[in-house]
Amino acid sequence: MKCALIIPAWRPDELFSKKTAASQLNYWQPLGTLYVAASLKQAGHEVRFYNGAFLQHDAILRELADYQPGFVGIYSTTFGWDKAQHTARDVKATVDGVYTCVGGPYPIAMQKTCLQNNPSIDAVVTGEGEVTVPEMVKRIEQQLTMHDVLGVAFRHGNEIICNDPRPLIEDLDSIPFPARELLSNAEEYLPPPATYRRKPVAVILTARGCNRRCIFCSQIDKKRKSGIRGIRFRSVDNVMAEIEHCLALGYREIKFIDDTLAADYDRAMEITREIKRRKLDFTWFASACVNQVDKPLLKAMKEAGCWAVLFGAESGVQKNLNTLRKGTKVEQIRKAVADAKAVGLKVTTPFLIGIPGETYKEALQTIEFALELNPDIANFHALTAFPGTHLHDNLDKYGTVSNDLTKYTYQGASFVPFTMTQQQIHELRQLAFKRFYSRPRFLINRALQIRSWNDVVVAYKGARSLFYIWRDKNIFSDEKTRMASQQSL
Repeated sequence: MKCALIIPAWRPDELFSKKTAASQLNYWQPLGTLYVAASLKQAGHEVRFYNGAFLQHDAILRELADYQPGFVGIYSTTFGWDKAQHTARDVKATVDGVYTCVGGPYPIAMQKTCLQNNPSIDAVVTGEGEVTVPEMVKRIEQQLTMHDVLGVAFRHGNEIICNDPRPLIEDLDSIPFPARELLSNAEEYLPPPATYRRKPVAVILTARGCNRRCIFCSQIDKKRKSGIRGIRFRSVDNVMAEIEHCLALGYREIKFIDDTLAADYDRAMEITREIKRRKLDFTWFASACVNQVDKPLLKAMKEAGCWAVLFGAESGVQKNLNTLRKGTKVEQIRKAVADAKAVGLKVTTPFLIGIPGETYKEALQTIEFALELNPDIANFHALTAFPGTHLHDNLDKYGTVSNDLTKYTYQGASFVPFTMTQQQIHELRQLAFKRFYSRPRFLINRALQIRSWNDVVVAYKGARSLFYIWRDKNIFSDEKTRMASQQSL
């Protein structure tokens, strides 16, 4: 069957302030969609992928009108749900008899809600799409209903039926590698400036799931009623095979996007040693929890080609780390950052503003903590209560949330704890960026690191963003971009 997978059209200024988008914008390879595409192709289906990051809405519809697929899968975040609904309606109007399905973080969390009042959407995939979607397409070919297809909520006449969840895939090595050949131009898929060394950049997931309990995490493993839970690991051999596959495709840098590459310390060490043993020529980046790394592992990562590591610091106040259920200590953050810098790794540390129970004074302490750590990059996000998270499910205890889904970004401050106001969150974020990136120490060090034209471009974009952060008083609370986004489709 002809299948089409779509990420609805969007614009950078719908996620970021126009003034700072140049230094924040990123286009990650959509691994979830590409994994489903690979599984469909393995099952013998024809697949095309349309990415709305690079295609306008009308262009996608023109392509579909020519292609005439029998099945269309639409990806949606919380922020992008309005666009997903609009895309589904127009797909139904463009392609006769097409079966439309939605998946992604928001549909997984809000299954029945996504089908209610949306007759253009036939079904929701609720996880493990690599198995579920090919089974759905087979049913469509055989003109059968979706009854008994695990991991599906679907429309049957006027009735909405939510089937049981599909057990988690235990053998991750059995899943084909993401269908990166469907990407029109690998060079377009770049993370934010200053967060990569070489291009093109591939992203790889070496494990799935998480055994931590952070209140802002929406991992489906946490509530899965059947099958295994926690972290599922790919074998080191399988990971190495995908790395070599990406290098053969021409990729020169890899971002490992596991929540933490060091969840299994010995396995992480084995991966680094195997990369070094095979003498593979690529640079790479990884994330890790601060209580799972030490200097020997970080040194091994550096020697294997890793140039940067991200530690989810989140807060400099222990009380607020405890509220987030991070399972980490402030001192562990200090040590991990110091150890990484000592072995020569660049360090990125994201922080959250607007944690439940956090006061304005405590947020200022977190900003001071960021200055003390002195990472190479610091981000200051607004905590977001995405559907499916413990935070969202317990709002009566923690704070209030906006009904405008387009504000569910790390900038929108859609969640406001009882101890702050939304305006304070915006003010604190702006203050944090000002103080961190305006330090003479930081600016001089960044200037001394310029070695290439790309470094010049990165420095210019950063300087431009910093200029507007200083000039515009309420740069993060500007609503003009939100109004534009709602009129875009």
